[in-house]
Amino acid sequence: MSSRGVVAAGHPLTAEAGAAALREGGNAVDAAVAAAMASFVTESPLTGLGAGGYMLVHTGSEAAVLDFFVVAPGIDGRRRSSELVPIPVHFTPESSQVFHVGAASCGVPGVPAGVEEALRRFGTMPLAELAAPASRLAREGVTINDEQAYFIRILEPILTHYEEARAIYAPHGALLREGDLFRFADLGDALERLGAEGAEPFYRGELATTLSEWVLERGGTLGTVDLAAYEPVHREPVRARFAGREVLTNPPPSSGGILIAYALELLASEPRCRIDEIVAAMRAAQEARSEAFLSGLYEDGFGERFLADRLGSTTHITAVDGEGRCASVTCSNGTGSGLVVPGTGVHLNNMLGEEDLNPFGFHRQSAGRRMPSMMSPTVVLGERGVEVGLGSGGSNRIRSAILQTIVRMLGDGLDVPAAVVAPRVHYEDGAVQAEPGVDEAALGRLERSGYEVVRWPARNVFFGGVHAVSRDPGSGRLRGAGDPRRGGAVAEA
Repeated sequence: MSSRGVVAAGHPLTAEAGAAALREGGNAVDAAVAAAMASFVTESPLTGLGAGGYMLVHTGSEAAVLDFFVVAPGIDGRRRSSELVPIPVHFTPESSQVFHVGAASCGVPGVPAGVEEALRRFGTMPLAELAAPASRLAREGVTINDEQAYFIRILEPILTHYEEARAIYAPHGALLREGDLFRFADLGDALERLGAEGAEPFYRGELATTLSEWVLERGGTLGTVDLAAYEPVHREPVRARFAGREVLTNPPPSSGGILIAYALELLASEPRCRIDEIVAAMRAAQEARSEAFLSGLYEDGFGERFLADRLGSTTHITAVDGEGRCASVTCSNGTGSGLVVPGTGVHLNNMLGEEDLNPFGFHRQSAGRRMPSMMSPTVVLGERGVEVGLGSGGSNRIRSAILQTIVRMLGDGLDVPAAVVAPRVHYEDGAVQAEPGVDEAALGRLERSGYEVVRWPARNVFFGGVHAVSRDPGSGRLRGAGDPRRGGAVAEA
């Protein structure tokens, strides 16, 4: 391991872009930003300039969460004039989930503002220098690997629903496949502009007007006033204790972080947990996610009260540099709205149509309010600083993927690669989803106690994609793991 740092991400070129920034003398935040921008190309369409996200940064002396997630539009009082478009996505022939797209699903994107603010607050390198490699990838093209081909295949009904996206993902009338070259020249131009001019053009002026008008003409509510009002927010992370360490994660109004913290605290008395106990903690967290819980997310101090009262998805990148600084960043476009705005390089998010974020009904989010999210960039601290940085994509499965990875590392003593690849379960709506390799005796006990157990035939992206970097508290040695469920990769600087 080199002393400069390690980056774990969802694609080899994503991880390499971050490692290259470290080799140029950048810190963990520089690396995370460079990798995030590369992921707009390599891991399209799950992220991009039309997305939102969070970054948890630990510098050694400071811990902070940068919230640049999507905001509900319509502060000018405009009402939508089109309906959400329901589209089923099939993970396997037997397992599917309905997503909702179209202009009515588009929220205010936060990625351009978030990238700029992360560098202003924590970075050391110029934005233009970090954006250049990603811009070049978008123009020259990236060969589609097996994992990205899978995403494009299962998202085909969304990516081909509108002409503009179809021209990118099915450029000659046939959907892009493994081995084909993915190019998005407009995205290359947009990244170059972001590097040169910062986030301003994406929120004010001609480009912002183009984005707004494209959505409004198709019945959405994304106005120029919504874009102009957008600002990233700095927040204090939520903290939990587990196996003698402190776990820092995403605070409200995101919901994923405090549900992970709640589950960890429930398991803290016996860190070497059986599958039955992990499922029970998942169930408790799921049942706590009530309508009152979602309303409470916007109240000051809710995270601390929620934990005290009970205890007495997407792409992810983790970068840890040689000084022990950690940047854990998760970004998401949802499944994408299907709306690619011509000439802008922006595929807008569908967060208003994500049922996981709107479990009690669509369009109940107040205009101008941050959307709730399951995204939970996380850092584990020991007595000598950062021991693990991690996070995951995967919609509602984010919290179960992160929870189990932490338990496997800190409770069971697995190293980071083994913890990331270990088989997972997920509890939701009365059913336990289980990957091959999960303790069959435990699954039998769950069935006898009344749970429905769904046994998957193979490891699957459904169960999230954890990308993590561990740091030995004694030697400072870094080790990374990219989740094979999502084409994960590690690059060292």
